[in-house]
Amino acid sequence: MKAKYLIVIEKAKGNYGAYAPDVDGCVACGDTVEETARLMAEALAFHFEGMAEDGDPIPEPTSIGDYVDVEVPEPAKAKRS
Repeated sequence: MKAKYLIVIEKAKGNYGAYAPDVDGCVACGDTVEETARLMAEALAFHFEGMAEDGDPIPEPTSIGDYVDVEVPEPAKAKRS
């Protein structure tokens, strides 16, 4: 059975990290966004295999993601003393 899980990929210093909000304790890191997404998919599959072997329930994918447009103000100019 296949299921689609939301993953969040964040830029770090020199690489990327990823996690799935619906799956505690499962993370991945990579050099590029694409590598990180691939490694996260592999990590989730491995994590779920272990959970199934232990008889633990596999969490349902319930998180969703979206982007919103937000007006970002210009920073205030530094005050001179």
